[in-house]
Amino acid sequence: MLDSLKNLLRRRSIRRALSADATSLMPLAKVKTAVAFIDVEDTSFNECKNALMAFYREKGIKGEIFFFDFRRLTEGERLITSITNTILKKDLNWIGKPSKEKVSLMLEGEPDMFISLLPNSDFPINYMAAASRARFKVGRVELPGKILDLVVQDPAGQLIPEADAFREMTRILERIQ
Repeated sequence: MLDSLKNLLRRRSIRRALSADATSLMPLAKVKTAVAFIDVEDTSFNECKNALMAFYREKGIKGEIFFFDFRRLTEGERLITSITNTILKKDLNWIGKPSKEKVSLMLEGEPDMFISLLPNSDFPINYMAAASRARFKVGRVELPGKILDLVVQDPAGQLIPEADAFREMTRILERIQ
């Protein structure tokens, strides 16, 4: 009962947040701003973060990186990312929707491109992708409602590190003219 109510509220929340702006494939030359989401629990987290920052610099893109960190921190353990750009479990409401503050922070930069390097289609990333007004949306997993314009999937039956997924994604993005 509670799960069906939660799913109903999630679908309604996505419908309300869904950007009406048209999206499509876009050459990197037209991308001026971008936002990316990565998972700090991935083994290649630091490598991926550095690759994203180098990509932004190389392509002349003003980019932001948001981090999903749903780990339970133990006594004395600290965050390894900026609290401003990190979405924690406590930033989600009971249905899994990120706080208005985090959503506003993502929307503030008015990104042209949205990148999800998360290997899942869980509700928090699904909501952020739906709410984003980016004109080009890229990810690793197709999200419900076919929100993404380009999906670069992991090889069948394998879960590759997000840094490797980003390298492959970059190779494909550079081919779009």
